Amino acid sequence: MTGLVWLNGALLPAASAGIGVADRGFLLGDGLFETLCWRDGAVVRLDAHLSRLVRGATVLGLPLPPPAILAAALADTAVANDLTDGALRLTVSAGPGARGLPRPAVPAPTLLVTAAPAGTPLPPARVVTATVTRRNEHSPLSGVKCLNYLDQILARNEATARGADDAVLLNTAGQVACATAATLFAMVDGALVTPPLPSGALPGTRRAAVLAALGGEERTLAPADLSRATEVFFTSSLMVRPVVALDGQAVGDGRPGAMAAAALRLT
Repeated sequence: MTGLVWLNGALLPAASAGIGVADRGFLLGDGLFETLCWRDGAVVRLDAHLSRLVRGATVLGLPLPPPAILAAALADTAVANDLTDGALRLTVSAGPGARGLPRPAVPAPTLLVTAAPAGTPLPPARVVTATVTRRNEHSPLSGVKCLNYLDQILARNEATARGADDAVLLNTAGQVACATAATLFAMVDGALVTPPLPSGALPGTRRAAVLAALGGEERTLAPADLSRATEVFFTSSLMVRPVVALDGQAVGDGRPGAMAAAALRLT
């Protein structure tokens, strides 16, 4: 994280900015976030990110400022930190509340924007299928970026313990849903496919761009489909990461494929 953050309308030093001990985002995971790519003085796919945030806020029943205010907060934070290429995170929590589950009648959300420089590109991933948890495709939370990422953390911890870089999450029906923090794409039977949203996949912003630009399709995937895929890769707003091994077996010829490279070139 860089030196200045945007918190509830003000740019403050990160070291002294504070969120109240009664904040529901901290206590209950009651809130949303968006991770956005800042490149060449602008947010990549800004409208798609803000649209998803608005949809998530509707699901959670959280009020939001107008999109123009959020867009200005993102830009102000990037500029204040002299960010050239990097990441911005916009977090919206339900704000302070009394003890217990019910929210205040009129929530006062906490809004936070942080910035970070671009990291080193990740190497191709060795991946396992998570066994400790599953994606709940029946929950409305599967379609929003809520603050509670414990299922994903458990799956990533399992991957680390098994000597892997990441994990594939199955849903409650045993179908492929996603990676711990990314969309999954695969080349199966000569077609570029990704799990459909009803399988528990998050509506990723780069996911939509890949589907539109590269002729991909949504298709229900079983683990057996991945075992015969000629290429698998993960996408997020910040990265495209080829998968070279799944559950100890090489994917395709064990090298990054052409579709991952094509996805990486998309803006």
